[in-house]
Amino acid sequence: MAEPHRGPLGTITAILRQPLLLTLLGGIAAISALAHLQSPTASTTSSQPVARSMKIQTVTSAGGIEAWLVEEHSVPLLALRFLFDGGNAQDPAGKEGLANFLTGMMDEGAGNLDAQKFQERMEEIAMRMGFEDGRDYIYGNLETLTINRDAAADLLHLALTKPRFEAEATERVRRQLLSGLAYAAKDPSKVAQNEWQGLAFPGHPYGRPANGTPETVNAITPADIAGYHRKVFSRGTLKVAAVGDIDAKALGLLLDKVFGELPAQSELTPVPAVAPKTGGAQKVIEMNVPQSVATFGVAAMARKDPDFMAATVLNHIIGGGGFASRLMEEVREKRGLAYSVYSYLSPYKRTSVFAGGVATKNEEIGQSLDVIRAELKRMAEAGPTETEFDNAKSYLTGSYALRFDSNAKIANMLLGIQQEDLGLDYVDRRNREVEAVTLPDVKRVAARLLKVDDLLITIVGKPKNLPGRS
Repeated sequence: MAEPHRGPLGTITAILRQPLLLTLLGGIAAISALAHLQSPTASTTSSQPVARSMKIQTVTSAGGIEAWLVEEHSVPLLALRFLFDGGNAQDPAGKEGLANFLTGMMDEGAGNLDAQKFQERMEEIAMRMGFEDGRDYIYGNLETLTINRDAAADLLHLALTKPRFEAEATERVRRQLLSGLAYAAKDPSKVAQNEWQGLAFPGHPYGRPANGTPETVNAITPADIAGYHRKVFSRGTLKVAAVGDIDAKALGLLLDKVFGELPAQSELTPVPAVAPKTGGAQKVIEMNVPQSVATFGVAAMARKDPDFMAATVLNHIIGGGGFASRLMEEVREKRGLAYSVYSYLSPYKRTSVFAGGVATKNEEIGQSLDVIRAELKRMAEAGPTETEFDNAKSYLTGSYALRFDSNAKIANMLLGIQQEDLGLDYVDRRNREVEAVTLPDVKRVAARLLKVDDLLITIVGKPKNLPGRS
């Protein structure tokens, strides 16, 4: 399905083994990142508190590797985020789950360290390292105390350039992945999401299960993992963001140490652009559970489309604003049909979707979906009210600074901005772009986006009161 966009704007899988590092990363010390930074180019309007407090530098190493840097020296921590083009869209047919398998193997031994010694060394130096696959990218992260920065960089370098992919570690990770798949197969939400992807993108890599199936995961060999690693990890598609206790000179040295030995170019398989299937469809997957879970979605505009910011405001009004959203009001508050109903925009590299979900009693899923359809149709025809519009813009601009209240969050945001190629000045521009959206813009975009007749819906459970079902 159009799962919420994974990666630097969301969660990044990580391994944390030292309470000391967790305390420092999560406490007041890390939050001081905003308070001490200065921006020479910041706007003087009240809508730009983030931009006024942050100076983003572009650093290029001697080896030509570029990174974005925000220095914060009051706390002895460094947060590093990076990505490579690739992701699970590069999984070969019949080997779905390969990218996910790779990310689970990246701390399972490298260089002269087997899996146990590698992880013991991570514990010794209180470092945090993790990898995650998205549809279009492989994401990585490193967090370390300054005193252990060089040692942490050495381990990350080994993981990236000399992974071992040994048989014993591969089989252990395989068992973990198969256990996760077995659990996911009993989770109605996860099943609905996977089925939505297949319904929306038949025959395309986006339509395949991101984590694979038991059959495809069992078919993956250490040689497959090593081959994926060779074709994806390269300097040519690398993007890096660094935030914390490091200056430009030291970061340049670290970049060459960690990434300098990677191949210059990747060997990616071309993946075509695609749009979700049109014409509308509804698919029911039987599962013996007391509640039915539904996922719904249609095609949306690309991240760089001029209407994307208006669509962001619109989504907040429809279902992205929690209890303040239209769907929550109509489905939960007025009718008591569901505990939660939501929507989101999810731009991928080769497509974009507007999607959402709802969960309710089997007897009430049909009515819930009828209400959702009716509200989307009403929004497409009339747009939001002025009050809804004003409240959405106020929230979106006022809450933006909360995305920058720790080194790790700042690094995530900077990497996300690089990923979408939004420009070094996006932090300055973002709230101004939201403020520039008008009510007529949102009404026009609602008519463009909310094509109810094209709505794709997957339902998992024992639904009743659906058309054509008893």
